[in-house]
Amino acid sequence: MNRAKNLLLLNVNPRTHHMQYRKCLRDNQNLATVTYTNDLHEALLKKDGPTFWKCWRSKFELANKCTKVDGCIDNRVITEKFAQHFMNTFSYNNLERKQILNDEYSKLSENYFGISLPETNPFDTELVSKIIADLKSKKAPDIAGLTSEHLIYSQPVLPVILSKLFNGIFRCQHVPDGFKYSYIVPVPKLKDCRTKAVTCNDFRAIAIIPVLCKVFEYCILDRFSKILKSSDSQFGFKKGLSCNHAVRHTIESSLHNGNTVN
Repeated sequence: MNRAKNLLLLNVNPRTHHMQYRKCLRDNQNLATVTYTNDLHEALLKKDGPTFWKCWRSKFELANKCTKVDGCIDNRVITEKFAQHFMNTFSYNNLERKQILNDEYSKLSENYFGISLPETNPFDTELVSKIIADLKSKKAPDIAGLTSEHLIYSQPVLPVILSKLFNGIFRCQHVPDGFKYSYIVPVPKLKDCRTKAVTCNDFRAIAIIPVLCKVFEYCILDRFSKILKSSDSQFGFKKGLSCNHAVRHTIESSLHNGNTVN
C-alpha cells in the first residue's frame, strides 16, 4: 500500500510538488506570525504584564543589535576582526603540549576497538522520521542554505534515503566532508550594546552545523546515549546540569577537605 502511494506521488507533475512545497513553507511562516500575535493576545487577556512585555521586546526591541565593534562600523572590517578573534580563541595555546597530547591519543587509539554493538543498521526510517518531526523551526540556515523546514516539508521518501545514508556512515566509520562544514555566528553577551563600547571579547561563538549532520547526531543520541558517558567533573553541555551545580560541587569539595570558602 505504501509502495503504491509513493509511486503515485512520484508520477505526479513535479511542478505540482514544487508549488505544494512552497505553500507549506509560506503557511509555516504565517503560522509563526499568528502564534506570536496569539501570545500577545493571551497575555493581555490574563493581564500578565511581564509576559506581554517580554514577548513585545523579543519582537520589536532589538537592544542587542550591535552596529559598532572595536570602534569599527564597516561590516567587512568587523568580519575580519571576528575571524581573527575566534581563530585565536579556538587554536591551541602550546604547540609542544598539543603534540604530546596528539601522540598520546594516537598511541592509545591503536589498540582501541570500542564496544561490540548489537546492530549493524541501527537507524531505521521510523527513527529518522521522528527526529525530523521534532526539529525546531525558524532556525538559522546551514552553510548550504538548508533549514529544518526543508526536511519537515520534504517528500516522505526522504527519511528512507537518510536512514540508508546514516547506516552507511555507521558501517564505513567515515563521516562525509559536507558534515564537517559550519559557520560561526557571534552572539553578544551584553544585554545592552547601545550604551557600551563593544569588543570581540563581548561575544560568544555559536557554530551552525549542517542540518543533515544535526539529524544524524540526534539519531546517535537516541540509539547510543545509554552507553555514552562523560566525566563527573564536567558540568557544561550536560542535561540537568548548569553553572550552579559546578559552583556547589566546588564549594562542597573544598569544605570536605577542610578548607574555608569565601
